[in-house]
Amino acid sequence: MRAVLGLDTSCYTTSCAVVDVTMCLLASSRMLLPVEPGTRGLRQSEAVFAHIRQLPEVVRQAMQGLSVDISAVCASDRPVDDGNSYMPVFRAGASMAESLAAVLGVPCYKTTHQRGHLAAALIGQKDQPKRYLALHLSGGTTELLASEGEQLTLLTRSLDLHAGQLIDRVGVKLGLPFPAGPSLEKLAMSGSASGRYGASISPAGCHFSGAETQALRDAVQGDLPAEDIAAEVFDLVARTVVKMLALAKQSTGLADVVIFGGVASSELLRVLINQRNKARRLGLRILYGQPQLSGDNAAGVAMIGAQKHFL
Repeated sequence: MRAVLGLDTSCYTTSCAVVDVTMCLLASSRMLLPVEPGTRGLRQSEAVFAHIRQLPEVVRQAMQGLSVDISAVCASDRPVDDGNSYMPVFRAGASMAESLAAVLGVPCYKTTHQRGHLAAALIGQKDQPKRYLALHLSGGTTELLASEGEQLTLLTRSLDLHAGQLIDRVGVKLGLPFPAGPSLEKLAMSGSASGRYGASISPAGCHFSGAETQALRDAVQGDLPAEDIAAEVFDLVARTVVKMLALAKQSTGLADVVIFGGVASSELLRVLINQRNKARRLGLRILYGQPQLSGDNAAGVAMIGAQKHFL
């Protein structure tokens, strides 16, 4: 069976995946980067070194038990499509991909981390819309795009912090491990929200820094229970998302939406977004990727490589 091997080396995760000629995801393996308790991630130089150490193991795990011929390799070599987009961590995976391709004598394809996330969210989706709004929510990106065919057009974005940064910073301040999304979500499930943190959004973009300042103050002062702070953070992100989508629907006429990225793996956030969409009667038709494929992973990267090579 012919297949494509994909690699993604983000600020959070080292990952590898394999997709065969029938566009079936055969394997996906990943390892979180090692982060000291109480810290909010690694410096780029530290992350690159961690990827170099972890790449052989994630490749071994992905290939274990598979009987395939690797026909091509694909890697994410930058965050987004912007020509000035660059982050050193992605060079670790791209360099490994180039080396593997040279040894195997096969093509090496390149894509972006953002396109990999979007492709992963579409795995297993039926009746995919041809034109839709694509909202990328992660620790490094909060962008709303219009998607048509291969074209992604940026509509609006966060003008300061990203949604995942807000969640991670508040979570770490509350003593949770980094990345803090799953732990903060679990905490939020036992809390309640009253809209304490205001959603700041305009056609130019959204802001999360003001909410961060207030949430960190609440965490230090101790007057608000930690579970309520967590609930307020998720409530804020949901309100911001729905407002962004409502404005975009007005300006583009698009009602189909794909929400993707690590933050979008949160079941609580999905419930809150869907409730607000219904309550406001916005008529948005929202798709989410499989939770296990929403965090940083190479499944979408491998899928893009397979589509380029086999189709």
